[in-house]
Amino acid sequence: MSRMRYSPRAALSATALAASLVLTGCGGDGAKKSPAPGPRGAAGSALGAVDSLPVKGRAPKTGYSRDQFGKGWTDTDHNGCETREDILKRDLKDVKLKDKCDVSSGTLVHDPYTGQSITFTRGASKIDIDHVVALSDAWQKGAQQWDKQKRAAFANDPLNLIAVDASANRRKSDGDAATWLPPYKAYRCTYVADQVAVKKKYGVWLTDAEKTAMKSVLDGCPDQKLPAG
Repeated sequence: MSRMRYSPRAALSATALAASLVLTGCGGDGAKKSPAPGPRGAAGSALGAVDSLPVKGRAPKTGYSRDQFGKGWTDTDHNGCETREDILKRDLKDVKLKDKCDVSSGTLVHDPYTGQSITFTRGASKIDIDHVVALSDAWQKGAQQWDKQKRAAFANDPLNLIAVDASANRRKSDGDAATWLPPYKAYRCTYVADQVAVKKKYGVWLTDAEKTAMKSVLDGCPDQKLPAG
């Protein structure tokens, strides 16, 4: 009968294997399990807020006109300047004023819709002040039922206004998140979060397709905060 010889290398391998099983939690009743992923869309996030918005079909555009939201820009914060000029001063750099209120020139250093730098010159501007949630979109999703004061507040709310490239804004038209997103992808999370905040503040509803599109964007940035305003 032959005897099995003791092999130091085999003993070392067995010891290493046992240690590996302990460290990785493999084998036996004491095996460790990976922790369950935390909840997505925590409180205060734009993703979490999406589910709080009502979902309905789009109403007809019948009766819509820009004048339904007031005649042009107003001075809702009573600082003596129209809202358009306030947004230009907020969003542009190196601003020069024509007078107390009117911006004569400046630079949109990083256009949120295209990522480009755009020079603003009064009278030959390539910059628009865009309603993040388009007025026509709001009209078809609840604003028909508002009074004139609420519509004017919506149209002049800085939360819903941003200086952007004019050509990109024209391509957007009155699209919602299901039909248009900024070509500059790095801004999409912020853009959709802003739309959620505006719609939540004013009670503007979503369509099914719009909600799906919003969540698709925000799933990639679940910690994106809902802006205050």
